[in-house]
Amino acid sequence: MNNDLHKNESENQEGGEPQKEDKPSSTLMEKIQQLGQTNVPQLSTDSKIHCLTIIGQIEGHLALPPQNKTTKYEHLIPQLVAIEQNPKIEGVLIILNTVGGDVEAGLAISEMLATLSKPTVSIVLGGGHSIGVPIAVSCDYSFIAETATMTIHPIRLTGLVIGVPATFEYMDKMQDRVVNFVTKHSKITEETFKDLMFAKGNLTRDIGTNVIGVDAVKTGLIDEVGGLGKAMKKLNELMELHKEKNEGLVQ
Repeated sequence: MNNDLHKNESENQEGGEPQKEDKPSSTLMEKIQQLGQTNVPQLSTDSKIHCLTIIGQIEGHLALPPQNKTTKYEHLIPQLVAIEQNPKIEGVLIILNTVGGDVEAGLAISEMLATLSKPTVSIVLGGGHSIGVPIAVSCDYSFIAETATMTIHPIRLTGLVIGVPATFEYMDKMQDRVVNFVTKHSKITEETFKDLMFAKGNLTRDIGTNVIGVDAVKTGLIDEVGGLGKAMKKLNELMELHKEKNEGLVQ
């Protein structure tokens, strides 16, 4: 009997151990599936800066094929709300390498970033194309890598398009929303931005312009050429200024 009891106890212990080991990994998988990343904004003493990545194609109201690398806006928006509410997070670093995607989803992310009360800095690595442009300029300060590119082109519609004047007016108004947001949150003028947008001969099968690193800074679209080190330094400076301003208001 005693042997049987010991055997059962050891079996229960052995059976219980894998469950304890599987629990952290299952939690990790849930985070990846639900939020697209492992580091969820939470109370942490490790860092005052939260890093948010926007990569691949920005997915909006329509689900993209499973083989596409996507950033889902319904994942980012709750994270931004959590960042705003978390007193331990004092700054946000946005890393972009996106081909663009859904216009309204991209503008929604841009507006959320622009209205955060905490300092934000963006870095364009690889590419910040199409609707990635408003996201890049929505932060308090923007950087672009020397080899990174940004494609500026007019809005295009996919799917069913009804050939009536109202459709053109809708697209024109949507185009104005993008232009107004970019010119409001960067140093580029509306005339220059539209010239880049409607330029011919720069893109093989489309109108628009592919702006590289230094050129993006020259046009006033991006604030500075730089990488991670410069971005972190700038974000820390903005965090200090923000802290001093808040302390001044309290006094």
